[in-house]
Amino acid sequence: MELDSPAIAPFLLHIAGAAALLIWAVRLVRTGVERAFSVQLRRWLRHSASRPLLAALTGTGVAVLLQSSTAVAMLAANFTAAGTLAGPVALAMLLGADAGSALVVQLLMLRADWLVPALLLIGITLFLRSQARTARQAGRILIGIALIFVSLSMIRDATEPLRESAGLMTAMRYLGGDAITSFLIGAAFAWAVHSSVAAVLLAVTFAAQGLMPIEVAMAMVLGANLGGSFIAWMLTLTAAPEARRVILANLLLRGGGAVAALALLDLLIPLLAIWNPAQQLVTLHLGFNVAVALLGLPFAGPLIRALRHVLRDPDLPTSIDRQTALDPAALRHPDRALACASREILHMGEQVETMLRHVIGLYRTWDDSTAAAIRTKEQAVDSMHFQIKLYLARLTRETQGEDIGPRAMELADTAAHLEAAGDAVSRVMLSLAQRMKTENLTFSDTGWKELEDFHDRVLSNAQAALNVLMTLNPDAARALVEEKERVREVEQALQRSHLARLREGRHESIETSNIHQETLRALKLANTSFTMVAYPILAGTGDLLSSRLASAR
Repeated sequence: MELDSPAIAPFLLHIAGAAALLIWAVRLVRTGVERAFSVQLRRWLRHSASRPLLAALTGTGVAVLLQSSTAVAMLAANFTAAGTLAGPVALAMLLGADAGSALVVQLLMLRADWLVPALLLIGITLFLRSQARTARQAGRILIGIALIFVSLSMIRDATEPLRESAGLMTAMRYLGGDAITSFLIGAAFAWAVHSSVAAVLLAVTFAAQGLMPIEVAMAMVLGANLGGSFIAWMLTLTAAPEARRVILANLLLRGGGAVAALALLDLLIPLLAIWNPAQQLVTLHLGFNVAVALLGLPFAGPLIRALRHVLRDPDLPTSIDRQTALDPAALRHPDRALACASREILHMGEQVETMLRHVIGLYRTWDDSTAAAIRTKEQAVDSMHFQIKLYLARLTRETQGEDIGPRAMELADTAAHLEAAGDAVSRVMLSLAQRMKTENLTFSDTGWKELEDFHDRVLSNAQAALNVLMTLNPDAARALVEEKERVREVEQALQRSHLARLREGRHESIETSNIHQETLRALKLANTSFTMVAYPILAGTGDLLSSRLASAR
């Protein structure tokens, strides 16, 4: 089959469809894991912060489950920005996650003919027949894995005739002599699809079919590592400097290592020649990432410290103030005015989420500047809430006769709930943390661990609520309301656990009993307040009964 033959259009269609299925299937697996096990994964990552090697191994395990080192990078960046994870430990997690992402490619190359139908049968049955959310997401994960295998088979079948293509062989011979171009193609493709796993799997499949010289495929695999490390960097451009330092350090180690490995490619090819082309590539990919992790771990601390001179905390002019989104001129256009109110409410929620993120650290180490910042944000939140109420009241008054009343009321209720979440943080939790400092109290190790885990669960829900507020996605809204019930159950279990420690007569538990219980209640209140953003969406789709959430479909 020549590249200029009439069959080229169907060929390109088959290849594009197979590549799209591969990308979507990888994302399907990641979505299922995040929806079913996100809280457990976040807790697993945070609890491994005691030792860098343990953190690296944890990052490896989470990346295997998520099939994405980028997802681990974003979680670690969030923890670092919140102050719950030290920069060197977060970098160790990222290095381990890179190795875990490479291990995924190795695992996906091992399959039997019966595996795809078995995965589809079990996965679809779980997804369609199960009522439990975790079981449904497990079904989604199995379907995604099966579709990855299907997409790879489609690529193999579609490319089979190309072995006789003189035009393709000429292009591949050219790339074989231009490793830099092949490297850049691999990097660009990994960045474009936001998945180094998908990029490497595609290169491995082409090489296994004999369509790509091993030199070209190896350069593309190394390029995919550079492109994969750029993804998290671009996604965190607006993050806090301490989080960006971790991402940049990983980019320098993984991306710089890929460039160095490309320069040594002529030495690596003979060492890998004992395997078939596919195994050579997956071994190169895995070996490269393991080597980067092992060589980078000892330098994690010095590298993060060095990058403090590159990425400093910005000194922004205090004269530049944020302008409100509540545009008075938009009041003549109800749709625009409602959009302005929605933008202001989203910003209000972001302020409360920031307060919630930082308040937990004050229980252990009091910091006057952080406490003052939380109080300042609370004043801003109160002001925004008041201005939103006035804006919506003026809108409904000036647009009498137009059907905007229900939507305006929904927005006013959402603003009130977010303001209540802010009060739970600043007026309750902040006061309790200050009392811990004033009375020189400390939680028991078990009690502190429980509070940290519960806070992280609520913080994750707050972030999910802001996503729901922005996207108005019914599925995400349903998941948020379902999580509210789980938070209630967890809070009750933690209260019982605390009472059990009191019965045992533990000194720390007795001294901090009221603070511990009131903090749990404040966090539960904040979670409930954030969750309320989902109710108008579910009411509009008919998923909400008059007294409870409708059963899962």
